[in-house]
Amino acid sequence: MPSTSPGYTLRNKRVWVAGHRGLVGGALVRRLQGEGCEILTAPRDGVDLRRPDHVERWMATAKPQAIFLAAAKVGGIYANDTRPAEFIYDNLMIQSNVVEASYRLGVEKLMLLGSSCIYPRLAPQPIPESALLTGPLEPTNQWYAVAKIAGIKLGQAYRRQYGCDFISVMPTNLYGPGDNFDLMQSHVVPALLAKAHAAMVERAPSIEVWGTGKVRREFLYVDDAADGMVYLMKNYSGEEFVNLGPGSDVTIAELVDLVCKAVGYRGGVQFDTSRPDGAPRKMVDIEFAASLGWKAQTPLKEGLATTYRWYVDHIVRETARAVA
Repeated sequence: MPSTSPGYTLRNKRVWVAGHRGLVGGALVRRLQGEGCEILTAPRDGVDLRRPDHVERWMATAKPQAIFLAAAKVGGIYANDTRPAEFIYDNLMIQSNVVEASYRLGVEKLMLLGSSCIYPRLAPQPIPESALLTGPLEPTNQWYAVAKIAGIKLGQAYRRQYGCDFISVMPTNLYGPGDNFDLMQSHVVPALLAKAHAAMVERAPSIEVWGTGKVRREFLYVDDAADGMVYLMKNYSGEEFVNLGPGSDVTIAELVDLVCKAVGYRGGVQFDTSRPDGAPRKMVDIEFAASLGWKAQTPLKEGLATTYRWYVDHIVRETARAVA
């Protein structure tokens, strides 16, 4: 049975954040700065996590005691559809190499990260952890989903056979500072922020949004997600993976309204109903996380405002400087 652990301290430990340059990894580095630990990062140009010899050699030298495995090959529908071999191979190898090396080198604790795409396309709403492997996956990102499911099962297998303290979490849709704002590759929150900002600057009369705006989605601020991960690393030890979410969702139309207010854009919105909506609702059940003593703290309105400020400070201004 899952349980809260007697307590695993990160203080004075060597903690490796694998994938520290990504959205989640960056938030984990920020969160861990208050834990009194030594934060380890592996240089991407020197350590290829797809190579078992690279991983074991680096880990044998760095000697991490705890690991947050946030490194992954990620992308949107187009990337998944056009590069399926990369998405399944790269993610399988990254997870397998880090897990095996962690076992061989005696790492004290390891956390693997899942993704909401691991659940069946037509899962019950809100989605409990028990829905895993109960139905067909969404075809557009099945390659990534299969790899992340394998990662969860890998951690469970090493726990069962070798007694390793390996745990897994499943954060829902994330957004926040450090996100990808490239309109060809980004997810809905950064894409809408970038669109609204461009429309405001250009004084465009409206922005276009795909779909009807009626479907519901949830969005977890990435620093809340990092807080949940650190909390579970310190307080949870069990085979079952744990959903992390905000506990509430909004329609896409409501999200667009919040984004426009955060940006200060006062134009209109045109919904392109010829474009697909996707699933009517996609929200995770967070009762398990709540029973373990954790809940998200950042309201969507506040998180969007902070993310927009980061976008202006780090993307818009840096782009302007580069052009100048």
